[in-house]
Amino acid sequence: MTVYILRTLLKMVLTLFVIITLVFFATRLTGSPLETFLGEGLTAEDRALLIEYFGLNGSIWEQYLRYLRGVVEGNFGLSFLERRPVAEIVAERVWPSLQLLLASLALTLCVAIPLGVLAAIYRANWIGSAIMALAFVGYAVPNFVIAIFMVLILAFSWNLLPVVGNATWAHFIMPTLAMSGVLIAALTRFTRNAMLDVLGQDFMRTARAKGLPETVVILKHGLRNAGVTVLSVLGLQIAGMAAAGNVVVEAIFSWPGIGELLVSAAITRDYPVLQFGVISVAMAVVVVNALTDIAYAYADPRIRLARG
Repeated sequence: MTVYILRTLLKMVLTLFVIITLVFFATRLTGSPLETFLGEGLTAEDRALLIEYFGLNGSIWEQYLRYLRGVVEGNFGLSFLERRPVAEIVAERVWPSLQLLLASLALTLCVAIPLGVLAAIYRANWIGSAIMALAFVGYAVPNFVIAIFMVLILAFSWNLLPVVGNATWAHFIMPTLAMSGVLIAALTRFTRNAMLDVLGQDFMRTARAKGLPETVVILKHGLRNAGVTVLSVLGLQIAGMAAAGNVVVEAIFSWPGIGELLVSAAITRDYPVLQFGVISVAMAVVVVNALTDIAYAYADPRIRLARG
C-alpha cells in the first residue's frame, strides 16, 4: 500500500508541473497586459521601471524560469492591478468558494444517494421511472442554464431570493442548486447502476435468507458494497465542482470566490492572479483525485494488490 501511495503522489507532482507550465504559456497567448494596467500618461522611464518591477522584462523563457523559481520558493508575484501578493488575494477567496463547494456536496449526497437507491429498488415501478426521467433531464441541462433560469424566475420575476454576494443564508440557495443540479442527476444514475449490480449478488440473497430486515439488507449489505463504485464517481464530481462548476456559477452570481476572481483576472490580463488561481484550482482537483484513488484502494483491496 505504501508503494501505491508513493506512486500516486509522484503522479500528482508531475501533473502539477505540467499544469503550471501550460498555465504560464497559455496566459501569454492572450496578449500583453501592459495596455491594461499601464496608463498612456506614463513616461518611457516609468514604463520601463514598472515592466522591470513586475518581471515582464527578458524573454519568455527567462520569465518562465523566474516563475518556476518563485513557485518553488512560494513567491507567486504581485497582482498587476491591486499591487498585492497574489497568494494573499487568492487566500481571501478560498473560504467563500469552499463554503459553496461544501453546501453543494452536502445537498448532492443527501438527495442523489437516496434517489439512486430508490430507483434501483423500484426499477420496475413508476417511482423508479420517474426518478430516472428527472435524472436524465437534470443531466442534460448545464448548470449555467439552471442558474440563469433561477435568476430570471426567483430573483427577477418573483423577487424571492438575492442574486449577488454571500451575505446571508438566502444567497446560498440559488448557487447551491445551480452547482448541484447536474451532479445530483449524475450521482443518482451511478448509484442506481451500482445498486442494480449488487442486488442480484449471492450475499444479498444470503442476508435475506438469514431473516434480516430489508432495510438492513439494502443499507448495510447493498449500499456498502455499491459504495466502492459511488466513491470513485463522487471523487470525480468533487473535482468537477472545484474546477469548472465554481467558475461558471460564481461568475453568474458574483460570488466572491476563486471562480469569480479567475474570470476578472482573465479579462484584465492580470497574469500572476490568473496563474496562481488556476494552479490553486488544479491543485485542489489533483489532490481530490489522489485522495479518491487512495480511498478507493483502501475500500477495494483488489486495486492495490493488482497494482502492487
